[in-house]
Amino acid sequence: MKSNNNEEGKWRFTAEKIEADRRVLELLSQTFGSISAAATEIINLEAILNLPKPTEHFIADLHGEHEAFAHIIKNASGNIKRVVQEIFGNTMREEEIKQLCTLIYYPGRKLEYLKASEKNLPDFYNITLHRLVRVLQEVSSKYTRSKVRKTLPKEFAYIIEELLHEAPSGDDKQAYYNRIVETIIATGQADEFIKAICRVIQRLSIDRLHILGDIYDRGPGPHIIMDQLARSENFDMQWGNHDALWMGAAAGNECNVANVVRICLRYDNLDTLEDGYGINLVPLVTFAMETYADDPCTLFEPKIPNEDTSLSIKSRRLIARMHKAITVIQFKLEQQIIERHPEWGMDDRKLLDNIDFAKGTITIDGKEHELLDKHFPTIDPKNPSRLTPEEQELMEKLVHSFKASEKLRQHIDVFLSHGGMYTIYNSNLLFHASVPLNEDGTLKDVEVFKKKYKGKELLRHVEWLMRAAFAPDTPLKIRDYARDYYFYLWCGPDSPLFDKSKMATFERYLLADKDTHQEEKGHYYRLRNEEEVIDMILDNFGVKGDHPHIINGHVPVKAGKGESPVKANGKLMVIDGGFSKAYHNTTGIAGYTLVYHSRGMQLVQHEPFTSPEDAVKNGTDIKSTTQLVELKKDRVKVSDTDKGKELKSQINELKELLFAYRHGFIKERV
Repeated sequence: MKSNNNEEGKWRFTAEKIEADRRVLELLSQTFGSISAAATEIINLEAILNLPKPTEHFIADLHGEHEAFAHIIKNASGNIKRVVQEIFGNTMREEEIKQLCTLIYYPGRKLEYLKASEKNLPDFYNITLHRLVRVLQEVSSKYTRSKVRKTLPKEFAYIIEELLHEAPSGDDKQAYYNRIVETIIATGQADEFIKAICRVIQRLSIDRLHILGDIYDRGPGPHIIMDQLARSENFDMQWGNHDALWMGAAAGNECNVANVVRICLRYDNLDTLEDGYGINLVPLVTFAMETYADDPCTLFEPKIPNEDTSLSIKSRRLIARMHKAITVIQFKLEQQIIERHPEWGMDDRKLLDNIDFAKGTITIDGKEHELLDKHFPTIDPKNPSRLTPEEQELMEKLVHSFKASEKLRQHIDVFLSHGGMYTIYNSNLLFHASVPLNEDGTLKDVEVFKKKYKGKELLRHVEWLMRAAFAPDTPLKIRDYARDYYFYLWCGPDSPLFDKSKMATFERYLLADKDTHQEEKGHYYRLRNEEEVIDMILDNFGVKGDHPHIINGHVPVKAGKGESPVKANGKLMVIDGGFSKAYHNTTGIAGYTLVYHSRGMQLVQHEPFTSPEDAVKNGTDIKSTTQLVELKKDRVKVSDTDKGKELKSQINELKELLFAYRHGFIKERV
């Protein structure tokens, strides 16, 4: 009798729950309108839960190196080559493996190159198609047929599906399979079919891409990277301080605009401004030539390799004058914004007030230093931060140009729709730089718009403020502050995107004493090797799981000097290894990527990329060294991931819908 009472109570509880969930179940019934439809979906979702976990890819600090980025995505950090070697390592020579991999990465260009020397083209097509289908079978094995089908190009979807799922076993099947391949060749569709398969292999080799900030500055193609991301789907971004710099410029922050232009001039990267975003630099050229016509501006020559002879002496001199002009304006604007916001505690960066213009010296921390450049015709010693009327007019034109750039606004929309200050994904906490800490390792209170926050709440409110600068319904007072705050995020001492004592731009340009160039890192960087500190941060953000991690970028890992990117007993990984060519001498490598697949985590250390042309002609690839960070005893399944939690929740809702159908609480629709 007791058992019957329990069963009755359970049934009543379920009935009450169905009434509480009726609105959700009614909506669900619009998609799954019958018992059979709901049951079929439950079976499908249960099957997905048992598939191997798809591969995630983590990249940080790209700094405009669009060719290296594109190649890393195409080769999935070496994952495609690993698959090819596993399949064909005993049946193909190393040179053939290189050629096949390069074909997968650059199918159009590689085909043209191979066809020029290929004597038996039908035979080449036949062998290549069979090999590519085998690779595609392997990389698609982690996904449902439905998901694979969605990645297939419409014109070849049916044929690719037939080749994928019709294993050529038995004479009849083998003949059917071979006939498909032969017909593709005979109808002249082999080239397009090969390109289609290669693109699908690339897409399925990476299921989720995580970009941990700093897409912009230094390198030549951040706008090209953003165009590629705008065409992508399954990715997320954590904003970096260089990204915040450009976001602030797009919002109309004068300091950020000046910084963006200065950095592009410093690295001779005008294509990004002019061709990428349509920024009109003619007013700056005119102003610089008029103001600094007799000034050699030696300190402001662009930082390009000595062997690079593509830039004429005349062009170098013009860039140097433009560079100095905008740098002086930047120093003035930064002092103005610091004076507007004493709450930021950045008065020590009002360096123009410390200059003795008559002597050509500056006093910092009680010590007098001689300036390397003493010619500042636009600075009034009595009011050094005031812009001249010509400088003011120039900045108004530049700000307008940034705010009016349609392409830049499109890319900012990508940041806003796919990005944020942090992401938690499959027990990994991702953010660009730091969580500000006190000296004792506790979370530091940082003021954001008149209130103080720490840890997770700090990053959440910073993100809210960053978004407020672009939201049309933001009150004007908050929007103005949010626009200004982008400068603090770029270089403020407690900015979670920077977290250093200062950004020593002035000192690096104008002072010989390298001690003044030092930027003291915040306590996070000193303490991030302490496991208990990392555990505390993970707890604060509510990261769950048996093996949680923090993954960062921002500060280049000096691998050449023996620094390890893996810290805190494997709980933290820093994957900024210097994608930017400007960092290669410092780091000794050309970047890290992290790959997280069903068997564990692999950290991939890359050497510099040559060029796509070299890859196509010679089969060269980025030379990479793989380090196992974490190896799983059993393969991780979809059921163990965040997606698995969502699917389990959907299964429970569908089971509840089944109960509702069977007991008449909700009527079937068919």
